[in-house]
Amino acid sequence: MGRRIRAQRLGRGSPTFKASLRRRYEVGYPSQLIRSSGTLIGYVRSLEHDPGRGAPVAEISLEDGRSFAVVAVEGMHVGQVIQMGEEAEVKPGNIVPLGRVPEGTVVSMIEHKPGDGGKLVRAAGTYATVMSQTGGKTILMMPSKKMAEVSSKCLAMIGVVAGGGMKDKPFLKAGKKYHWMTAKHRPYPRTRGVAMVAALHPFGGTRKKLGRPETVSRNAPPGRKVGLIAARRTGRKKR
Repeated sequence: MGRRIRAQRLGRGSPTFKASLRRRYEVGYPSQLIRSSGTLIGYVRSLEHDPGRGAPVAEISLEDGRSFAVVAVEGMHVGQVIQMGEEAEVKPGNIVPLGRVPEGTVVSMIEHKPGDGGKLVRAAGTYATVMSQTGGKTILMMPSKKMAEVSSKCLAMIGVVAGGGMKDKPFLKAGKKYHWMTAKHRPYPRTRGVAMVAALHPFGGTRKKLGRPETVSRNAPPGRKVGLIAARRTGRKKR
């Protein structure tokens, strides 16, 4: 009887493989404050690195002394004046309702429902495009190229999330990749399944190739559930 395969050990979530984000900042708009106070004026107090987050975080201070954190957009700088509300200008860094954003404008940190503080499009380098305004709804093209319909009352920040070049920087050394993976509690280096013996992996026990289909049923038992799980399609995409 073989040992539990790596996919099973990862899925059980033991301390060895526990994901730990260790984030310092809870990003989000003070939505009720923005909606109840007309146009608010704030400024970017600082730009900070948040562990576990690819994009930098901007701390915004309001005129009354209160502050909150948002993911920074490209071009944002310390001391920049930020406008928030119905009458805010449509320019990078400002926070406005989607209903006031012209078609073709790129936005980020979008509220999924009015008042939730901004849950969508917050990863480094991502943005959504306003495609059309239909009644009380706004049609967005998300980073996945899929269309999404949200309320025109939802707030969004104008601009592209900063930090888009993060993935372009090479690791150069295996040691750098090891420490990066260790921080995320992921095993490194990862051995290919076909390179293992049959007792350790369903794909193991072959010398050159897999020897069986890589697709597997959604209802497969845990020890077999590796590869392309419940794949909708396989093979090269026809143009």
